[in-house]
Amino acid sequence: MPTIFSHVAPALVVGLALGRDRISRPLLIWASIAAISPDFDGISFWLDIPRGTLLSHRGFTHSIGFATIIASVGAFFAPRLGCKRWVAGLTLFLAVLSHPLYDMLTNGGSGVALWWPFSSQRVFFDWRPIAVAPISAARLFSARGWNVLLSELTWIWLPWLGIGLMLAWLRQRYDTSKAQIHA
Repeated sequence: MPTIFSHVAPALVVGLALGRDRISRPLLIWASIAAISPDFDGISFWLDIPRGTLLSHRGFTHSIGFATIIASVGAFFAPRLGCKRWVAGLTLFLAVLSHPLYDMLTNGGSGVALWWPFSSQRVFFDWRPIAVAPISAARLFSARGWNVLLSELTWIWLPWLGIGLMLAWLRQRYDTSKAQIHA
C-alpha cells in the first residue's frame, strides 16, 4: 500500500485545483478522510483476523462496493458539506476508489477485493511500479521508507500535481471567459 500521505493526493490536489466554489472545504476534508478510510481495516492485524478474508486488510473496504457505500452516505449529507448531492457522491466515490487502485499498483502485500460484493477474489494490476509501504511507522523512517516515499513522489504526487496544475489553469480560463461574458 502507499502511505496515507499519498492516498490523499487525488482528493487534495483535485479539490484545491477546482477551488472552494466547486469543492467545499468540508467536502475536501471528508474526501481526504475517505481516501484513507479503506486502511481502517488495518485494525484486523491487532484483532488477529485471518489474512485473505473480507474483514482483513485489503478486504471489502478496498472495493467498488465500499466506495459506493461511502459515496451514498456523502450524498445524503451533501447539504451539510455545502455542495450538491451528486458532487459529494462523485467526489467521495472517486476518493475512496483511488485507494484500492493505488494499492493494486504496489509491488507487495495481498491483492485487493476490488469486486466485492460480487467476488472476494483479490486482484493486482499486472504493472506494479509503486513500492509497498511498511505498515510500521518505525520502518517508514528507514532507508526502505525513503525508497517508498521516492516511489510515491514519482508515481503519485508528480502526476497529480500535473493534473492539478492543468485543472487550475482550465478553471482560471473558464472563470475569466465567464466573467467576460457577464461584463
